[in-house]
Amino acid sequence: MTVDAEASDSILARSAAAGDDRAFAVLVRRHKDGLYRLLRRYTGDSDEAYEAVHEAFIAAWSALKRYDSQRPFGAWLRTIAINKARDRGRRMVVRRVIFGSGGLDDTEALSAPDPSPSAEAGVLEDEQAVRLDRAVARLPAALKEPLLLTAFEGLSQQDAAQILGVSIKTVETRVYRARKLLAEQLDSDMRPSAR
Repeated sequence: MTVDAEASDSILARSAAAGDDRAFAVLVRRHKDGLYRLLRRYTGDSDEAYEAVHEAFIAAWSALKRYDSQRPFGAWLRTIAINKARDRGRRMVVRRVIFGSGGLDDTEALSAPDPSPSAEAGVLEDEQAVRLDRAVARLPAALKEPLLLTAFEGLSQQDAAQILGVSIKTVETRVYRARKLLAEQLDSDMRPSAR
């Protein structure tokens, strides 16, 4: 059986649920970059984001039979991805509590964004992007999630509300608060520190 790479996500999802690995591979190719960008901003760490994307696709594969084809596949997948990022964050907190901040496997140090500038960060735009990603990653999850879905992923407030399981008004309020807090953080980061 040949997979039509131009087929809709819902058709591919139904084929994948019926056991067609190639249909799922097309879905992965279509959505992996967008999920990675979302989770990179969510976690503030490229390795954590990569791992969360991997976990999200594994979970999606396992849950394909429960996918509602009336719902956009991308929104369904983002819901799974955000949940996986939340799970990883909770596990990291538990590890910190159990092992302390310098324990056996210092996951905090390993997963913390590298404060040193990368080679390409010499360009002002790259530095600003890094600053923005780190500031977004520091936002509380309740504010970060609706901001990422609407401002960075381009979803409507209604779609974000559906993914997050909250009202549209809640999304609107949280996005407003997230933008305000983000502006304050970026402003604070730009001020010269007194040394």
